[in-house]
Amino acid sequence: MSFEEKHKQGYELLHEKDLDKSLDVSRDLQRINPDAPEGFTLEGEIMQKLGQWDASIESLNKAIEKDEDNGRLYNLRGYSYLNSDDAEKAREDFERAIALDDLPTAHRNMVLYKIMSGKGNDAISYLLDRIRSQPRDVENWILMGDLMKKGGHDDKANTYYEQALKMDPENEYVKELLEK
Repeated sequence: MSFEEKHKQGYELLHEKDLDKSLDVSRDLQRINPDAPEGFTLEGEIMQKLGQWDASIESLNKAIEKDEDNGRLYNLRGYSYLNSDDAEKAREDFERAIALDDLPTAHRNMVLYKIMSGKGNDAISYLLDRIRSQPRDVENWILMGDLMKKGGHDDKANTYYEQALKMDPENEYVKELLEK
């Protein structure tokens, strides 16, 4: 099996939640090519699924050493920092991910950072700017709906969810929210 096939297999196992086998694959990838970031990235994501944030950060640090211009790696590490209560390092990584690759997930994580840092109004403003600049990104509409709902503004939340459902009629999460 080639490195690429093994890498693909590792992510399939991760998505199937077979974390032990996926971790074995990540370690195999690291042995096959210790200079490639893929094995360390996969290990970092597995550690996130296990809630082992420090181990995730350690693996993602190794991946970043091998590919320091990859925004996805900074976004992943930032998410681990956010969950290990190091909000400022998380913010720095999200900003780096956005600067490198303008990742939608990094923007959403920046909103999460703002919320978790007690900057709810900043989060809403940031998300509204994202909706204006990227109106076809369904996840922004859903996240704004979630924020409105959490703030007790159910009618406003439903407006955002309805827009998301127009854009993605098969979205089960939004369908369930609108049925309630």
